[in-house]
Amino acid sequence: MSRRPPKSLADRPELGALNERSREILRMIVDSYVETGAPVGSRTLSRNMGLDLSPATVRNVMADLEDLGLLMAPHTSAGRLPTEQGLRLYVDGLLEHGNIGQDEREIIEGKCAASGRSLSQVLEEATTLLSDLSHCAGLVMAPKQQDDTLKHIEFVSLGPGRALVVLVGESGNVENRVIDVPVGLPPSSLVEASNFLSAHLRGRTLEDTRQIVSQEMDTERARLDELTSRVVEAGLATWADNSSGGALIVRGQAQLLSDVQALEDLEHIRQLFTALEKKEALLRLLDLTDDAEGVQIFIGAENELFGMAGCSMVVAPYNNSKQQIVGAIGVIGPTRIDYARIIPMVDYTAKVIGRLIG
Repeated sequence: MSRRPPKSLADRPELGALNERSREILRMIVDSYVETGAPVGSRTLSRNMGLDLSPATVRNVMADLEDLGLLMAPHTSAGRLPTEQGLRLYVDGLLEHGNIGQDEREIIEGKCAASGRSLSQVLEEATTLLSDLSHCAGLVMAPKQQDDTLKHIEFVSLGPGRALVVLVGESGNVENRVIDVPVGLPPSSLVEASNFLSAHLRGRTLEDTRQIVSQEMDTERARLDELTSRVVEAGLATWADNSSGGALIVRGQAQLLSDVQALEDLEHIRQLFTALEKKEALLRLLDLTDDAEGVQIFIGAENELFGMAGCSMVVAPYNNSKQQIVGAIGVIGPTRIDYARIIPMVDYTAKVIGRLIG
């Protein structure tokens, strides 16, 4: 009997289209895949399910699931593996996951504790920790500086025609940028520019500060000499031009090589490393969390930004005290990651980071 071609992702079946027996068999196949990475056959399922089902009955159900595009037969194996559609249906409707254990909670909270460190250092530590706990690559999008409330700004001379702008956020995040200033600028102009902006920015975001200062520059220009005004404008323009995207931190790529099952897995890992190097695409993918709440799961090629099969990404946004999404943290790895364990782990880490930002 000929097989119908697998359904596309757009045509994937809903969970309600499966009866209880089909759901249980799909769940067991995915659980086995996550644990071993190997195909599973009808005889193994019949023996392990604890249900009064013959291998022939299980085989018929597996054939139906394959017709629906939820299972596939790799090579000539008699066993079956879940497709990306099958994994998506499992994650959306069959996966049972709870809270992470107390030990892991304490580890995450301890590693993420600020204890005098800058936000970027805390995020790097959290990313490395997630990588170690999940055996995947950890990644985090640091807050956009324009979303952080500001504490201090200072201009430091670097010699003729150059100055360093130091911007300090209330979260402890520090950024430095170099700007062009008029040659022969007196040190007093840098001091006056620093004082002027510091008086206007404390407790505001960069975007708020830029709007307020732009409105007040004309009236304040009488107080500021021409050179000082040019420093202020140059400093704000530099931040405006470069603050649209947050920094992306990736840690633990080597974790992805620790459980390679076959040569095709090596190719998937190679493609994954290539994707990790294309940080612009990953930042766009992380930005999708701005439009949704809670943990987001991207499986294989179902998202065009991912652009490859064989890999999954679990990511959660974190909020500031105003409940604004300012960044995201998560892991990326092969599709057979332990979703039940990793999803609550990523979710809890994002909540801890959000509390630290305040």
